Amino acid sequence: MSGGHRLGRRFGWLWAAYGTSALGTWLAFGALPLIAIQVLHSGPAEVAALSCAGAAVGAVVAVPLGPWVEFRRKRPVLIAMDLVRCAALLTVPVAFAFGALTFVQLLLVSVVVAAADITFRAASGAYLKTLLPAGDLLVANARFESTAWTTTIIGPPLGGAAIAFLGPVATVVADAVSYLLSALGLRAMGGPEPRPERREAARLRAGDLLDGWRYVLADATLRPLLFNTALFNGLVMAAGPLLAVLMLGPLGFAPWQYGLAFAVPSIGGLLGSRLARPLVARFGQREVLVGAGALRALWPVGLAFLGPGTGGLLLVMGVEFGLILCCGVFNPVCATYRLERTPADRVARTLSAWAVTTKAGTALLTAVWGVLGALLGPRTAIGLAGVLLLATPLLLPRRAAARDTEPEAEPAPHGV
Repeated sequence: MSGGHRLGRRFGWLWAAYGTSALGTWLAFGALPLIAIQVLHSGPAEVAALSCAGAAVGAVVAVPLGPWVEFRRKRPVLIAMDLVRCAALLTVPVAFAFGALTFVQLLLVSVVVAAADITFRAASGAYLKTLLPAGDLLVANARFESTAWTTTIIGPPLGGAAIAFLGPVATVVADAVSYLLSALGLRAMGGPEPRPERREAARLRAGDLLDGWRYVLADATLRPLLFNTALFNGLVMAAGPLLAVLMLGPLGFAPWQYGLAFAVPSIGGLLGSRLARPLVARFGQREVLVGAGALRALWPVGLAFLGPGTGGLLLVMGVEFGLILCCGVFNPVCATYRLERTPADRVARTLSAWAVTTKAGTALLTAVWGVLGALLGPRTAIGLAGVLLLATPLLLPRRAAARDTEPEAEPAPHGV
């Protein structure tokens, strides 16, 4: 973590905490649905509800947490969210050991974890902006992006091996421990963090819950960027389950081939995250944001032409590599741009609104595409998602907006 561009000891602890929890998440990827299937013998409708409803309800639960986080110290919030996720996940192996595990409990755990994830992301973005100077934000976000793709490559194979030998509950334990280690790493950061100013007598109003959306929708470049991100992420994720059905069903790919088709292309994410900073230095931030955002939309439609055998496997790997490479460039540039355009006293609310919108949109589109897949067939539904993705570049910012000077900190919302 010492890298070529040093960002300091405290960022090193933050980066280590992020990597630890990300690895735990990918080790346990798909563990809750697998437990529902193997242990509770749940049907397709219940498993779909666990994946979609858990994320959607978690997003709703997280709505009031954005204003709550904004005017509190962010590091204690990060630690608390890690501990909440750890505690929620640990209830699963405890209930399993006593023979008391139920589907309702799995659903509640997924809701709590989803809400804590959104809150953690909002607080971490706000904390990062106070921790580093503006010129280092792209370097930091690129390192987070690189770490995310690294854990994506190594986590699922290790998790699959753990499930094969120890069962899916073991990976849930590993995920819970990763959040505990992340909390300990954040605690070890040390250093001062001033408390944001707030009115002591203020109380939370219903209108304050929408502050994040109001700011994003009023910004000429953040508004289309939010719509682009929500639609792009939702369509890509919605096509994922249908692609699994197509590959593992009619096309006859083995599970190891399916895993290989998505693990190897993740190397593109590592490459893209390394390219983000030099590309911005050469072409400019907005040009890279728009260019990479447009290029990533061109790839998924190719999955509609997927066939069996080695040729089909290579097609999936090629499409996914191109898609992930462009996302590896786009994501850290987008995250940095969003932080730079958002005043420090609005970051948590803005990032919370952003995460709630994208998570809820993904849950909704996944449910809709499940119905379309049943009605039209998985290949047609995948193709339709790919065609719609070709239109998402129209939602990217068309022109550079004037960068306003950050205003003075606004009065705290009531009750925060």
